[in-house]
Amino acid sequence: MGEHRKLLMIPGPVEVSPAVREAHDGPPPGHQAPELVEAFGQLLERMRILWKAPAGAQPFVVAGSGTLAMEMAAANLFEPGERALVVDTGYFSGRMAEILRRVGAEVTVEAAEPGRAVALEAVEAALDRVQPKAVFVTHVDTSTGVRMNAQAVGALARARGALTVVDGVCATAAEALSMEDGSIDLHLTGSQKALGLPAGLALFVASARAMEVRARRRSGPPPLYLDFASWRPIMEAYEARQKSYFATPATNLVQAAAVGTREIVEDRFEGVDGVDARVARHGHVACAFEAAWQVYGLRHLAEVPEARGHTLSALRYPEGIGPELLGHVAVHGVTVAGGLHPRLKGDYFRVGHMGWCTTQGALLERTVEAVGQGLCAAGHAVDVDAARAAFRGTFDA
Repeated sequence: MGEHRKLLMIPGPVEVSPAVREAHDGPPPGHQAPELVEAFGQLLERMRILWKAPAGAQPFVVAGSGTLAMEMAAANLFEPGERALVVDTGYFSGRMAEILRRVGAEVTVEAAEPGRAVALEAVEAALDRVQPKAVFVTHVDTSTGVRMNAQAVGALARARGALTVVDGVCATAAEALSMEDGSIDLHLTGSQKALGLPAGLALFVASARAMEVRARRRSGPPPLYLDFASWRPIMEAYEARQKSYFATPATNLVQAAAVGTREIVEDRFEGVDGVDARVARHGHVACAFEAAWQVYGLRHLAEVPEARGHTLSALRYPEGIGPELLGHVAVHGVTVAGGLHPRLKGDYFRVGHMGWCTTQGALLERTVEAVGQGLCAAGHAVDVDAARAAFRGTFDA
Protein backbone atom coordinates (compact mmCIF):
# COMPACT_ATOMS: atom_id res chain seq x y z
CA MET A 1 0.00 0.00 0.00
CA GLY A 2 1.35 3.38 -0.92
CA GLU A 3 2.13 5.48 2.13
CA HIS A 4 0.57 8.61 0.65
CA ARG A 5 -2.64 7.18 -0.80
CA LYS A 6 -5.93 8.41 0.60
CA LEU A 7 -6.95 6.64 3.80
CA LEU A 8 -10.61 5.94 4.59
CA MET A 9 -11.20 6.27 8.34
CA ILE A 10 -14.95 6.68 8.57
CA PRO A 11 -17.17 4.30 10.59
CA GLY A 12 -17.81 2.18 7.52
CA PRO A 13 -16.98 1.35 4.81
CA VAL A 14 -13.51 0.64 6.11
CA GLU A 15 -10.06 -0.16 4.82
CA VAL A 16 -9.63 -3.82 3.89
CA SER A 17 -6.56 -6.04 3.97
CA PRO A 18 -4.52 -6.74 0.83
CA ALA A 19 -5.64 -10.37 0.94
CA VAL A 20 -9.32 -9.42 1.12
CA ARG A 21 -8.90 -6.97 -1.72
CA GLU A 22 -7.14 -9.58 -3.85
CA ALA A 23 -9.93 -12.11 -3.21
CA HIS A 24 -12.57 -9.54 -4.13
CA ASP A 25 -10.86 -8.20 -7.25
CA GLY A 26 -10.29 -11.55 -8.97
CA PRO A 27 -12.35 -12.83 -11.89
CA PRO A 28 -15.97 -13.36 -10.82
CA PRO A 29 -16.79 -17.01 -10.15
CA GLY A 30 -20.11 -18.58 -10.96
CA HIS A 31 -22.41 -19.14 -8.01
CA GLN A 32 -22.10 -22.91 -8.44
CA ALA A 33 -18.38 -22.99 -9.16
CA PRO A 34 -16.55 -25.36 -6.79
CA GLU A 35 -14.33 -22.59 -5.43
CA LEU A 36 -17.37 -20.41 -4.66
CA VAL A 37 -19.22 -23.26 -2.96
CA GLU A 38 -16.17 -23.92 -0.83
CA ALA A 39 -15.69 -20.24 0.05
CA PHE A 40 -19.38 -19.88 0.97
CA GLY A 41 -19.22 -22.97 3.16
CA GLN A 42 -16.12 -21.69 4.94
CA LEU A 43 -17.76 -18.31 5.51
CA LEU A 44 -20.86 -19.85 7.10
CA GLU A 45 -18.75 -22.11 9.34
CA ARG A 46 -16.64 -19.17 10.49
CA MET A 47 -19.75 -17.11 11.21
CA ARG A 48 -20.78 -19.78 13.72
CA ILE A 49 -17.41 -19.27 15.42
CA LEU A 50 -17.40 -15.47 15.30
CA TRP A 51 -21.02 -15.18 16.47
CA LYS A 52 -20.44 -17.89 19.13
CA ALA A 53 -23.61 -19.51 17.89
CA PRO A 54 -25.20 -22.53 19.63
CA ALA A 55 -26.24 -25.73 17.92
CA GLY A 56 -29.43 -25.21 15.96
CA ALA A 57 -28.68 -21.61 15.04
CA GLN A 58 -28.65 -20.71 11.35
CA PRO A 59 -26.20 -18.29 9.69
CA PHE A 60 -27.35 -16.31 6.65
CA VAL A 61 -25.39 -14.32 4.05
CA VAL A 62 -27.50 -12.30 1.62
CA ALA A 63 -26.49 -9.67 -0.92
CA GLY A 64 -27.49 -6.30 0.55
CA SER A 65 -26.63 -3.90 3.36
CA GLY A 66 -27.12 -4.13 7.11
CA THR A 67 -30.50 -2.53 6.58
CA LEU A 68 -31.55 -5.60 4.60
CA ALA A 69 -30.73 -7.76 7.63
CA MET A 70 -32.88 -5.42 9.76
CA GLU A 71 -35.73 -5.76 7.25
CA MET A 72 -35.43 -9.55 7.27
CA ALA A 73 -35.51 -9.65 11.07
CA ALA A 74 -38.67 -7.59 11.22
CA ALA A 75 -40.41 -9.34 8.32
CA ASN A 76 -39.82 -12.86 9.66
CA LEU A 77 -40.29 -12.33 13.38
CA PHE A 78 -43.32 -9.99 13.39
CA GLU A 79 -46.91 -10.12 12.28
CA PRO A 80 -49.28 -7.15 12.28
CA GLY A 81 -50.36 -6.01 15.72
CA GLU A 82 -47.55 -7.66 17.67
CA ARG A 83 -45.63 -5.51 20.14
CA ALA A 84 -41.97 -4.56 19.72
CA LEU A 85 -39.63 -2.65 22.02
CA VAL A 86 -36.78 -0.63 20.51
CA VAL A 87 -33.92 0.53 22.73
CA ASP A 88 -32.99 3.83 21.09
CA THR A 89 -29.38 5.07 21.25
CA GLY A 90 -29.15 6.89 17.92
CA TYR A 91 -30.02 7.17 14.27
CA PHE A 92 -30.13 3.46 13.49
CA SER A 93 -32.42 2.64 16.38
CA GLY A 94 -34.86 5.04 14.75
CA ARG A 95 -34.47 3.18 11.47
CA MET A 96 -35.27 -0.10 13.18
CA ALA A 97 -38.42 1.39 14.69
CA GLU A 98 -39.58 2.58 11.26
CA ILE A 99 -38.93 -0.83 9.69
CA LEU A 100 -41.00 -2.47 12.42
CA ARG A 101 -43.88 -0.02 11.95
CA ARG A 102 -43.94 -0.83 8.23
CA VAL A 103 -44.50 -4.53 8.94
CA GLY A 104 -47.40 -3.60 11.21
CA ALA A 105 -45.78 -3.96 14.61
CA GLU A 106 -46.89 -1.85 17.56
CA VAL A 107 -43.61 -0.14 18.43
CA THR A 108 -42.59 1.29 21.79
CA VAL A 109 -39.30 3.22 21.92
CA GLU A 110 -37.22 3.49 25.08
CA ALA A 111 -34.73 6.25 24.34
CA ALA A 112 -31.83 8.03 25.96
CA GLU A 113 -30.51 11.49 25.26
CA PRO A 114 -28.05 11.48 22.33
CA GLY A 115 -24.66 10.36 23.59
CA ARG A 116 -26.07 8.28 26.44
CA ALA A 117 -26.90 4.62 26.81
CA VAL A 118 -30.35 3.57 27.99
CA ALA A 119 -30.14 2.39 31.60
CA LEU A 120 -30.76 -1.33 32.03
CA GLU A 121 -33.30 -0.49 34.73
CA ALA A 122 -35.26 1.50 32.14
CA VAL A 123 -35.08 -1.41 29.69
CA GLU A 124 -36.32 -3.80 32.36
CA ALA A 125 -39.21 -1.51 33.28
CA ALA A 126 -40.16 -1.11 29.61
CA LEU A 127 -40.11 -4.88 29.09
CA ASP A 128 -42.47 -5.35 32.01
CA ARG A 129 -44.75 -2.53 30.86
CA VAL A 130 -44.89 -3.38 27.13
CA GLN A 131 -44.50 -7.18 27.26
CA PRO A 132 -43.15 -7.22 23.70
CA LYS A 133 -42.64 -10.17 21.42
CA ALA A 134 -39.09 -8.94 20.86
CA VAL A 135 -36.71 -6.21 21.91
CA PHE A 136 -34.36 -4.62 19.38
CA VAL A 137 -31.07 -3.14 20.59
CA THR A 138 -28.18 -1.53 18.70
CA HIS A 139 -24.92 -2.80 20.16
CA VAL A 140 -22.90 0.23 19.00
CA ASP A 141 -24.74 2.98 17.17
CA THR A 142 -22.74 4.28 14.22
CA SER A 143 -24.26 7.75 14.58
CA THR A 144 -23.32 8.38 18.22
CA GLY A 145 -20.68 5.82 19.15
CA VAL A 146 -22.85 4.76 22.09
CA ARG A 147 -22.52 1.14 23.20
CA MET A 148 -25.30 -0.78 24.92
CA ASN A 149 -24.78 -3.88 27.03
CA ALA A 150 -26.62 -6.02 24.49
CA GLN A 151 -25.89 -9.25 26.34
CA ALA A 152 -27.56 -7.91 29.48
CA VAL A 153 -30.56 -6.65 27.48
CA GLY A 154 -30.90 -10.13 26.00
CA ALA A 155 -30.83 -11.74 29.43
CA LEU A 156 -33.59 -9.42 30.66
CA ALA A 157 -35.71 -10.20 27.61
CA ARG A 158 -35.11 -13.95 27.79
CA ALA A 159 -36.24 -14.02 31.42
CA ARG A 160 -39.57 -12.56 30.26
CA GLY A 161 -40.00 -14.82 27.26
CA ALA A 162 -39.19 -12.14 24.67
CA LEU A 163 -36.90 -12.45 21.70
CA THR A 164 -33.81 -10.24 21.38
CA VAL A 165 -32.50 -8.86 18.08
CA VAL A 166 -29.08 -7.21 18.17
CA ASP A 167 -28.03 -4.74 15.50
CA GLY A 168 -24.31 -5.43 15.48
CA VAL A 169 -23.54 -3.50 12.30
CA CYS A 170 -20.94 -1.33 14.05
CA ALA A 171 -19.91 -3.95 16.62
CA THR A 172 -19.79 -7.52 15.31
CA ALA A 173 -16.26 -8.96 15.64
CA ALA A 174 -15.18 -5.89 17.62
CA GLU A 175 -17.30 -5.97 20.80
CA ALA A 176 -17.85 -8.98 23.04
CA LEU A 177 -21.16 -10.73 22.39
CA SER A 178 -22.17 -14.38 22.43
CA MET A 179 -25.25 -16.26 21.31
CA GLU A 180 -24.22 -19.38 23.24
CA ASP A 181 -26.37 -18.74 26.32
CA GLY A 182 -29.58 -18.31 24.33
CA SER A 183 -30.11 -14.68 25.27
CA ILE A 184 -29.64 -13.39 21.69
CA ASP A 185 -32.06 -14.63 19.04
CA LEU A 186 -30.84 -12.73 16.00
CA HIS A 187 -27.47 -10.99 15.65
CA LEU A 188 -27.05 -9.04 12.43
CA THR A 189 -24.36 -6.99 10.74
CA GLY A 190 -23.11 -5.63 7.42
CA SER A 191 -19.86 -6.59 5.76
CA GLN A 192 -18.37 -3.09 5.61
CA LYS A 193 -17.64 -2.56 9.30
CA ALA A 194 -15.59 -4.50 11.85
CA LEU A 195 -15.56 -7.64 9.73
CA GLY A 196 -13.18 -5.64 7.53
CA LEU A 197 -14.84 -6.38 4.19
CA PRO A 198 -16.16 -4.41 1.23
CA ALA A 199 -19.76 -3.24 1.46
CA GLY A 200 -22.55 -5.36 0.03
CA LEU A 201 -23.36 -8.31 2.31
CA ALA A 202 -25.99 -8.63 5.03
CA LEU A 203 -24.85 -11.27 7.51
CA PHE A 204 -26.77 -12.59 10.49
CA VAL A 205 -27.31 -15.64 12.66
CA ALA A 206 -30.80 -16.61 13.81
CA SER A 207 -31.39 -18.82 16.81
CA ALA A 208 -33.49 -21.97 16.69
CA ARG A 209 -36.16 -20.03 18.59
CA ALA A 210 -36.20 -17.30 15.93
CA MET A 211 -36.48 -19.89 13.17
CA GLU A 212 -39.43 -21.48 14.99
CA VAL A 213 -41.18 -18.09 15.12
CA ARG A 214 -40.89 -17.83 11.34
CA ALA A 215 -42.22 -21.38 10.91
CA ARG A 216 -45.31 -20.59 13.03
CA ARG A 217 -46.41 -17.48 11.09
CA ARG A 218 -50.18 -17.24 10.66
CA SER A 219 -50.48 -14.21 8.37
CA GLY A 220 -48.69 -15.59 5.33
CA PRO A 221 -45.04 -15.57 4.31
CA PRO A 222 -42.81 -12.49 4.21
CA PRO A 223 -41.72 -11.02 0.86
CA LEU A 224 -39.86 -13.66 -1.11
CA TYR A 225 -36.34 -12.17 -0.96
CA LEU A 226 -36.70 -11.39 2.76
CA ASP A 227 -38.01 -14.79 3.78
CA PHE A 228 -35.81 -16.99 5.98
CA ALA A 229 -37.48 -19.96 4.29
CA SER A 230 -36.21 -18.85 0.88
CA TRP A 231 -32.62 -18.74 2.04
CA ARG A 232 -32.26 -21.44 4.67
CA PRO A 233 -31.95 -24.38 2.24
CA ILE A 234 -29.39 -22.42 0.25
CA MET A 235 -27.29 -21.76 3.35
CA GLU A 236 -27.58 -25.38 4.43
CA ALA A 237 -26.49 -26.58 1.00
CA TYR A 238 -23.47 -24.29 0.79
CA GLU A 239 -22.34 -25.22 4.29
CA ALA A 240 -22.55 -28.87 3.23
CA ARG A 241 -20.48 -27.93 0.13
CA GLN A 242 -23.38 -28.61 -2.23
CA LYS A 243 -24.52 -26.51 -5.17
CA SER A 244 -27.79 -24.66 -4.76
CA TYR A 245 -29.71 -21.69 -6.11
CA PHE A 246 -32.41 -19.23 -5.12
CA ALA A 247 -31.01 -15.84 -6.18
CA THR A 248 -27.51 -15.06 -7.39
CA PRO A 249 -25.18 -14.31 -4.48
CA ALA A 250 -22.52 -11.60 -4.57
CA THR A 251 -19.85 -14.09 -5.54
CA ASN A 252 -16.78 -11.85 -5.34
CA LEU A 253 -17.91 -10.53 -1.97
CA VAL A 254 -18.39 -14.05 -0.65
CA GLN A 255 -14.84 -14.91 -1.69
CA ALA A 256 -13.56 -11.81 0.06
CA ALA A 257 -15.61 -12.59 3.18
CA ALA A 258 -14.17 -16.10 3.38
CA VAL A 259 -10.69 -14.57 3.47
CA GLY A 260 -11.60 -11.77 5.88
CA THR A 261 -13.27 -14.07 8.39
CA ARG A 262 -10.26 -16.38 8.19
CA GLU A 263 -8.05 -13.45 9.17
CA ILE A 264 -10.21 -12.90 12.24
CA VAL A 265 -10.38 -16.53 13.40
CA GLU A 266 -6.59 -16.77 12.96
CA ASP A 267 -5.87 -13.52 14.81
CA ARG A 268 -3.80 -13.54 17.98
CA PHE A 269 -3.43 -10.65 20.41
CA GLU A 270 -2.12 -10.52 23.96
CA GLY A 271 -2.19 -14.30 24.28
CA VAL A 272 -5.79 -14.63 23.05
CA ASP A 273 -6.88 -16.24 19.79
CA GLY A 274 -9.62 -15.69 17.23
CA VAL A 275 -12.55 -13.34 17.68
CA ASP A 276 -11.65 -12.74 21.33
CA ALA A 277 -8.26 -11.50 20.13
CA ARG A 278 -9.90 -9.20 17.60
CA VAL A 279 -12.28 -7.84 20.26
CA ALA A 280 -9.36 -7.17 22.60
CA ARG A 281 -7.45 -5.51 19.77
CA HIS A 282 -10.33 -3.08 19.15
CA GLY A 283 -10.41 -2.13 22.81
CA HIS A 284 -6.67 -1.56 22.80
CA VAL A 285 -6.84 0.65 19.71
CA ALA A 286 -9.70 2.68 21.17
CA CYS A 287 -7.54 3.38 24.24
CA ALA A 288 -4.66 4.48 22.04
CA PHE A 289 -6.88 6.90 20.14
CA GLU A 290 -8.27 8.23 23.40
CA ALA A 291 -4.73 9.06 24.53
CA ALA A 292 -4.31 11.14 21.37
CA TRP A 293 -7.72 12.82 21.65
CA GLN A 294 -6.91 13.90 25.18
CA VAL A 295 -3.78 15.66 23.94
CA TYR A 296 -5.95 17.49 21.39
CA GLY A 297 -8.51 18.39 24.04
CA LEU A 298 -11.33 16.62 22.16
CA ARG A 299 -14.46 15.46 24.00
CA HIS A 300 -16.58 12.45 23.09
CA LEU A 301 -20.26 12.73 22.31
CA ALA A 302 -20.65 9.77 24.69
CA GLU A 303 -19.31 11.37 27.86
CA VAL A 304 -19.42 8.21 30.01
CA PRO A 305 -16.47 5.98 29.04
CA GLU A 306 -18.40 2.76 29.69
CA ALA A 307 -20.97 3.83 27.10
CA ARG A 308 -18.42 4.31 24.29
CA GLY A 309 -18.00 1.71 21.60
CA HIS A 310 -14.52 0.65 20.55
CA THR A 311 -15.13 0.92 16.81
CA LEU A 312 -15.31 4.68 16.40
CA SER A 313 -14.70 7.99 18.11
CA ALA A 314 -17.61 10.43 17.95
CA LEU A 315 -15.92 13.72 18.89
CA ARG A 316 -17.35 17.17 19.51
CA TYR A 317 -15.87 19.99 17.47
CA PRO A 318 -13.78 22.42 19.52
CA GLU A 319 -15.37 25.80 20.12
CA GLY A 320 -15.35 27.93 16.99
CA ILE A 321 -14.86 24.97 14.64
CA GLY A 322 -17.50 23.10 12.68
CA PRO A 323 -17.84 20.71 9.74
CA GLU A 324 -15.17 22.58 7.80
CA LEU A 325 -12.72 20.50 9.84
CA LEU A 326 -13.45 17.50 7.61
CA GLY A 327 -12.01 19.27 4.58
CA HIS A 328 -8.89 20.32 6.49
CA VAL A 329 -8.29 16.70 7.55
CA ALA A 330 -8.88 15.46 4.00
CA VAL A 331 -6.13 17.75 2.69
CA HIS A 332 -3.75 15.50 4.62
CA GLY A 333 -4.99 12.35 2.90
CA VAL A 334 -7.40 10.98 5.51
CA THR A 335 -11.18 10.93 5.23
CA VAL A 336 -13.21 11.14 8.44
CA ALA A 337 -16.98 11.55 8.78
CA GLY A 338 -19.29 14.26 9.99
CA GLY A 339 -22.00 13.78 12.57
CA LEU A 340 -25.09 11.77 11.67
CA HIS A 341 -27.56 12.16 14.50
CA PRO A 342 -30.25 14.58 13.26
CA ARG A 343 -30.25 16.68 16.44
CA LEU A 344 -26.48 17.03 16.70
CA LYS A 345 -24.91 16.34 13.32
CA GLY A 346 -23.35 19.81 13.09
CA ASP A 347 -21.76 19.48 16.54
CA TYR A 348 -19.39 16.55 16.12
CA PHE A 349 -17.38 14.38 13.76
CA ARG A 350 -16.56 10.69 13.66
CA VAL A 351 -13.36 8.70 13.20
CA GLY A 352 -13.74 5.00 12.47
CA HIS A 353 -11.20 2.50 13.79
CA MET A 354 -12.40 -1.02 13.17
CA GLY A 355 -11.59 -4.17 11.26
CA TRP A 356 -8.25 -4.95 9.66
CA CYS A 357 -6.90 -1.42 10.20
CA THR A 358 -6.71 -2.11 13.95
CA THR A 359 -3.69 -4.28 13.12
CA GLN A 360 -1.98 -1.44 11.25
CA GLY A 361 -0.35 0.98 13.68
CA ALA A 362 1.14 3.18 10.97
CA LEU A 363 -2.25 3.83 9.36
CA LEU A 364 -3.83 4.62 12.70
CA GLU A 365 -1.01 6.99 13.66
CA ARG A 366 -1.36 8.69 10.30
CA THR A 367 -5.02 9.31 11.19
CA VAL A 368 -4.04 10.93 14.48
CA GLU A 369 -1.60 13.17 12.62
CA ALA A 370 -4.14 14.18 9.95
CA VAL A 371 -6.79 15.09 12.53
CA GLY A 372 -4.24 17.19 14.41
CA GLN A 373 -3.08 18.96 11.28
CA GLY A 374 -6.70 19.58 10.35
CA LEU A 375 -7.40 21.08 13.77
CA CYS A 376 -4.41 23.39 13.40
CA ALA A 377 -5.51 24.47 9.92
CA ALA A 378 -8.99 25.21 11.28
CA GLY A 379 -7.54 27.50 13.94
CA HIS A 380 -7.34 25.16 16.92
CA ALA A 381 -3.64 24.85 17.68
CA VAL A 382 -2.64 21.43 19.01
CA ASP A 383 0.61 19.52 19.56
CA VAL A 384 0.53 16.90 16.82
CA ASP A 385 3.85 15.32 17.81
CA ALA A 386 2.69 14.91 21.41
CA ALA A 387 -0.55 13.28 20.28
CA ARG A 388 1.29 10.89 18.01
CA ALA A 389 3.61 9.98 20.87
CA ALA A 390 0.66 9.41 23.20
CA PHE A 391 -1.02 7.20 20.61
CA ARG A 392 2.14 5.23 19.89
CA GLY A 393 2.98 4.83 23.56
CA THR A 394 -0.39 3.23 24.25
CA PHE A 395 -0.58 1.26 21.01
CA ASP A 396 2.88 -0.27 21.55
CA ALA A 397 2.33 -0.97 25.25
